[in-house]
Amino acid sequence: MDKNENKLVTISKFLSKYLRHKPLEIGLNIDSQGWVDVEELLFICKVNNFSITKSELKEVVISSDKNRFSFDKTGTKIRANQGHSIKIDLDLKPEIPPSILYHGTGKQFIDSIFQEGLLKMSRHHVHLSSDIETAKKVGQRKGKLVILKINALSMHKNGYLFYISDNGVWLVDFVPANYLMVF
Repeated sequence: MDKNENKLVTISKFLSKYLRHKPLEIGLNIDSQGWVDVEELLFICKVNNFSITKSELKEVVISSDKNRFSFDKTGTKIRANQGHSIKIDLDLKPEIPPSILYHGTGKQFIDSIFQEGLLKMSRHHVHLSSDIETAKKVGQRKGKLVILKINALSMHKNGYLFYISDNGVWLVDFVPANYLMVF
């Protein structure tokens, strides 16, 4: 990884922390839908000894493999696309999910998942993938990888609401264990 890639990864991690979880810790004003004024963000970063240029910010948004962030239509505001632990409303509308979705996790969590289901924990939703590769990328960060297959269409037919974030992550409040199987 070259120096520029390292910087972009560092910026992405910084943005993830403060746009999704701890905006007040550095004095960021996030509106009810998670948007932050870009100029304010750049200023707050500088004040907190983490200078980012506008072009670096744009590069992080454009080049992120997981499309974690997006600009509004005017390009003057930025937000994280999902994964928040702070209270925000992403203004997502319920969608009909594909018949099968996937969730990557660590083997050490399997027993409790099959007892309690997939829980959102401190986040707004459980995150699900429409493809196995994405589930693998997410799950391999959590230890020995296990891919779970979710019968999403059955859940939907039984009244569970699914949403899809701007970056294609499927979101649901909870996945009961009876809709899960190891892939």
